[in-house]
Amino acid sequence: MLNYLLDFILGLGIGLIAGLFGVGGGFLIVPALTILGLPIHVAIGTSLMCIVLSSLSAVAIHVRKGTILYRVVLIKEAFSIPAALIGAYISSLLPGRILKFVFALLLVYLSFRMWRGRDTFEFEEKEIKTSRISVVGVASGLMSGLLGISGGILNVPLFHAYVGIPMRYAVGTSSLALFFTALAGSLGHYRLGQVDVHTALLLAPGLLVGARIGALLVHRLHPCHLKRAFSALLIIVALKMLF
Repeated sequence: MLNYLLDFILGLGIGLIAGLFGVGGGFLIVPALTILGLPIHVAIGTSLMCIVLSSLSAVAIHVRKGTILYRVVLIKEAFSIPAALIGAYISSLLPGRILKFVFALLLVYLSFRMWRGRDTFEFEEKEIKTSRISVVGVASGLMSGLLGISGGILNVPLFHAYVGIPMRYAVGTSSLALFFTALAGSLGHYRLGQVDVHTALLLAPGLLVGARIGALLVHRLHPCHLKRAFSALLIIVALKMLF
């Protein structure tokens, strides 16, 4: 009984962060699963299945609230998928330490931009810098392929600071984009036998509840507070990449 409770609490915490910030949470799930004894490749595959569940739960809330920009998702994913494949190939040619250092610097810069930037409660989709969405798709896809991370940690700050999407819409749109990315990745790992379905199902209740709560909080928090919390998250991930 205690093990089930711990699995629920773990899933709840990860789902809450994933739903609140529109990120996959793989940077939390993978280490947790390896601590539980799963081999790293199985932990990555299982993490992706968990992200499918948490993002789907969050997406349901964002659809109801109307904070998903579907055209942005389509454009972004069209560039992310091939970029991720290229990134996976390049990763075998470049030193991992250098890649992590550059990525950490990028996160620190985006954190600074988000902390200082302003947000709006209302906007028109035509105000978005559409031409820049492809850049986000390439950057997110490349980093995902290079470092094996969720693109969500880049999606939200780039959507907001670079494309001009208000924070709540950036989180909602990122959640839907993550669902498709994680679904494709988890299916690939499942075919390779690298998904522990039993573990994913044990974490599922907590992930679903946590992601739902997180997504609801997005619409209750002031955008300024949400941005600053996300800025802090970027710094934490940057430090984790460096150390």
